[in-house]
Amino acid sequence: MTYRPGRRTRRMAISTAVVLALAGANGPWLYRVSSERYREYTINKPGYKAANGHWDFLDVPSEFRINTIHAALLHTGKVLLVAGSGNNQQNFDAKSFRSVLWDPGTGTFANIPTPKDMFCSGHTQLPDGRLLIAGGTKRYEKLQGDVTKAGGLMVVHNEDPDKPVTLPAGTRFTGKENGRTFVSKDPVLVEKATKVFDRKTGAFLRNDPGLGRIYVEAQKSGRTYGTGAQDNYRISGLSGSDTRNVYGIAQKLALDKKDFQGIREAFEFDPVAEKYITVDPMNEARWYPTLTTLKDGRVLALSGLDEIGQIVPGKDEVYDPRTKKWAYTGIVRKFPTYPAVFLLNDGRLFYSGSNAGYGPADVGRAPGVWDLATNRFEEIPGLSDAREMETSATVRLPPAQDEKFMVIGGGGVGESDRSSEKSRLVDLKAAEPRFRDGPSLTEGTRYPSASLLPDDSVLVTGGSSDYRGRGGSNILQARLYDAKTDTYRRVADPQVGRNYHSGSLLLPDGRVMIFGSDSLYADKANTRLGIFEQRIEIYTPPYLYRGSRPELTAGPKSIRRGGTAVFTTRQGPTITSAKLMRPSAVTHVTDTDQRSVALGLKRTAGGIAVTVPGNRALVPSGWYMLFVADAKGTPSKGTWVRVP
Repeated sequence: MTYRPGRRTRRMAISTAVVLALAGANGPWLYRVSSERYREYTINKPGYKAANGHWDFLDVPSEFRINTIHAALLHTGKVLLVAGSGNNQQNFDAKSFRSVLWDPGTGTFANIPTPKDMFCSGHTQLPDGRLLIAGGTKRYEKLQGDVTKAGGLMVVHNEDPDKPVTLPAGTRFTGKENGRTFVSKDPVLVEKATKVFDRKTGAFLRNDPGLGRIYVEAQKSGRTYGTGAQDNYRISGLSGSDTRNVYGIAQKLALDKKDFQGIREAFEFDPVAEKYITVDPMNEARWYPTLTTLKDGRVLALSGLDEIGQIVPGKDEVYDPRTKKWAYTGIVRKFPTYPAVFLLNDGRLFYSGSNAGYGPADVGRAPGVWDLATNRFEEIPGLSDAREMETSATVRLPPAQDEKFMVIGGGGVGESDRSSEKSRLVDLKAAEPRFRDGPSLTEGTRYPSASLLPDDSVLVTGGSSDYRGRGGSNILQARLYDAKTDTYRRVADPQVGRNYHSGSLLLPDGRVMIFGSDSLYADKANTRLGIFEQRIEIYTPPYLYRGSRPELTAGPKSIRRGGTAVFTTRQGPTITSAKLMRPSAVTHVTDTDQRSVALGLKRTAGGIAVTVPGNRALVPSGWYMLFVADAKGTPSKGTWVRVP
């Protein structure tokens, strides 16, 4: 029988001949085009998707594209994207602050009026489903060379033990030795002095002055109006005994770099009304703070740069969602900015050492377990690449009951070019907790994003090997980490590099959204300034290419801790696990809300019964996504339930 090639075969043969004919003259270009087409063909094959997942761009209309720096999943299923001024000085000067609400279910977007610059704020989920957002930007940094007026920190002393003193904005401070005058930019409250007595005899010893900190600037521009040494300063506008008791002390006031400054304002975002609601401001201004939920539902605010651009000096404070008020803890503990601090099952706190920078290299960087009631801090040894923890990511591995954490990547302090490929693991239930190295990444990685998935794996993606993607160092790779086998598995590569100001979060349908990236430069030669990455990618994990998935068809909207709830499902006999997953609130690859809590599971007639652990610290009050999975690890869509 004579073989006759089919029409499709003949077309392919002709195309191949054309390709070969053109190859000599256009080899490099043709190879590149052919490689790209082959890659597209490969990554879209059903078998490849089932093994590696798939990345797609989210179609965002131009009027809703923002410099997303913060993102939070709300119990309505919508995602709040927050830019504030978006690390853009022009937006800040114009008071153009942006937030956008995205509904993954309908694919629709809405602009949300944003009252303050929430750029580099902190946020966390509240027990009633609202999102607490605190802090943000008061002033952008000025690099050395751009500063025109000498300025810096003025520490105001009040030696009067009977009354505090308030100085208004515009107060003038004149040096006793240098004679130069500086003007305050804001009002400042200076507490009254504290009387100190001898503990044994009760005799009065001295007054420790109350202190107030304020940013001041020279009246005129120019280097000659700055100072180079410490001096005492007389304060204008005082009268009576205040002229003796109240004075300023400042170190060098010069044209040095001026860091970002924070704000005190705080807001709750109402997912139902879809608007920001002003609540009581914090006691301290904070830029780059971490908000961590405590066992009783209150929220701890840590670190940040204050209103004069310096690290908040350990004045931690707590927000009460019932009263909408803030109060100092009375405990002083210093951390770098955006410290990764997590609530543990016994109510204590775990600091992994991960942070986003800003702060002395030798203060508050050691990881450990912190008892907020006593201020006792137990350091945990064994952390590899301990000097490369800035811009690392920390994730609480599933199930949350096990109290195992993984710290991924990181870099040196500040603009260092050092980065770590390490994944460090610690079991806090061990008799003597100690970090050990897990599987390594292929190269040093700053800014990696890590999202818990409902099949108990962890998606680790993005990052760069150098500071802010410098030198074209973005890492276009993604991996799934399996905690049971302690292994990484390379999966489909993302299409966009992600570094500074990026993050990821799990969606209710089991996909993952990754956003942001703020490269310092746009080319490998570091000659062109970078542009903020506004494109958003969606990763569909391999488990969503396996065909059918379990489905919960009915059940309660609320489950009490220690309680059991019944859900109907046609796949009851095939379901092997159930878990509650707390929705993310992420920024600067910091997400202290993330946790996956394993539930007790029994099969019932027509469904399943799940039991929630009774530990309030393990299951803080709030909204969760209930996921069930079959023996293959294929999860259902998340069903929203509230734990009151």
